[in-house]
Amino acid sequence: MSTTTSPKSLQHSQKIADELTHLLADTYILYTKTQNFHWNVTGPHFYSLHKMFEEQYKELAEAVDIIAERIRALKAVAPGSQSHFLKLSSIKEENGVPDARDMLKQLAKDHETLAHHATIIFATAAKTHDDATLDVLTERMRSHEKTAWMLRSSIE
Repeated sequence: MSTTTSPKSLQHSQKIADELTHLLADTYILYTKTQNFHWNVTGPHFYSLHKMFEEQYKELAEAVDIIAERIRALKAVAPGSQSHFLKLSSIKEENGVPDARDMLKQLAKDHETLAHHATIIFATAAKTHDDATLDVLTERMRSHEKTAWMLRSSIE
């Protein structure tokens, strides 16, 4: 029995790895932005937002590792530099210090963007029966949707 991988299978794996590379970049930029907001949030809800942002950036740090390891398992190279992440990411950095309400709005929008991005990759992985990637993406969609909900709820 042959254990070689078909060219079509390699092509699908590369496409999924490429899409995961963009998700990794988005996740890393969101991690950095969330940590920035954790450090710089002020106002009457400082303590609760400071703690919430800390929980969120720690979860994103774990996600970065999981996504990068999945890319490597697909025999692709995971990017590892800030400049590469910035080129690939659809999430915009925040160089200033917005007020707490704007921080919440930005992060909610960014989490919604990542949930949507993960949904698109999920469809590709489902077509190729890539169960390991589907597992990673299911967790990412769940996490981003829940976090977006929590952030939106904190605005109201």
